[in-house]
Amino acid sequence: MLKVQVKDNRLVFGEGFSLTFERTLRIPDDGKSYPLPPGLGHFPIHKVEDYAQTVPAHWLQQGGVFIPMYQREALWLRFLARHWKPNAVKIAVGKVNAVSGKNWEQNLSADKDDYLVCPPQPWLDGINAGQGMIRQFVAMPLGMGYTVEAQVTGKEEVGGLQIIVYEAKPGKFPDQPPPPKDSTSRMVLYSAAVPARAAGGAEMGLAAGGKMKQKIYPDPHGIDTWDTHNYGRVFVHIVNSMAYREITGKEPPATPVSAKSYTQAGLPWFDLYDEHMGDISAPDALKNVKSVKEMDTEKGFAPQQDDSSIDVPDPQIKKYPVNKDDVSDGEW
Repeated sequence: MLKVQVKDNRLVFGEGFSLTFERTLRIPDDGKSYPLPPGLGHFPIHKVEDYAQTVPAHWLQQGGVFIPMYQREALWLRFLARHWKPNAVKIAVGKVNAVSGKNWEQNLSADKDDYLVCPPQPWLDGINAGQGMIRQFVAMPLGMGYTVEAQVTGKEEVGGLQIIVYEAKPGKFPDQPPPPKDSTSRMVLYSAAVPARAAGGAEMGLAAGGKMKQKIYPDPHGIDTWDTHNYGRVFVHIVNSMAYREITGKEPPATPVSAKSYTQAGLPWFDLYDEHMGDISAPDALKNVKSVKEMDTEKGFAPQQDDSSIDVPDPQIKKYPVNKDDVSDGEW
């Protein structure tokens, strides 16, 4: 079993893989597809056991970690992996697999295409929408019916994210690294923020936001590469700002600037040259998930967010090549 630790706001699995939860722009849900928004700093990660006296009682049974988010705030997952010794990774939202749309299962499944391989997968911004697209991860309170979990399963009881990371079988890849390669990063140092928005329910899950250009690459090595008995898993709870203050006594991060303000300031977006890479098709269960904006309309709510279209000039889009046999360590 891989030991799971929290170090410098990273989730670390074993000795060779970690990930961060990146604060980012919520892209417009306007029917258009957008490039990759930047990372605006890590969400803080806390271990449930460190706040055993103040977390909800049922968290103690699940264990894991928690992060704070504002209602309708977006995030993406940044993977930091060894380029010479990859890992297989499963991601679920409310125990719905973010790639296959199936119910959460412990084992890997080749026929369901229910996992990622890192590298070559550098990050994941949302649920699989197929045709080289994802729908952005957006936080919404449990109990309102907005989340992917509610729409796929008909229930809204779990929330958060579930993550399992598997090591490769011994001998499949080198144990020692070759010489280091140049790093490719999507991160942006940008600290501007706006006042925090009002929060909804204390515990939250992830709903679907706008469309973004991002492929989910199929396994280039084959399912027999992975040691399904050597893994680490963790439950990631998501709480709103008020609950975060009550549990930790700390202030949550301020919300990021809007996508429109960011673009008008001339700051960069991102894209990948990955036409040569495959893409896992999206199942109907995920294709049919309604976005937050669509749910607002269905429930008869007035618009709760600015979804005005944005034209991102080509010079503002930084493009990087992806080669499945030559990807960078560290930033990936």
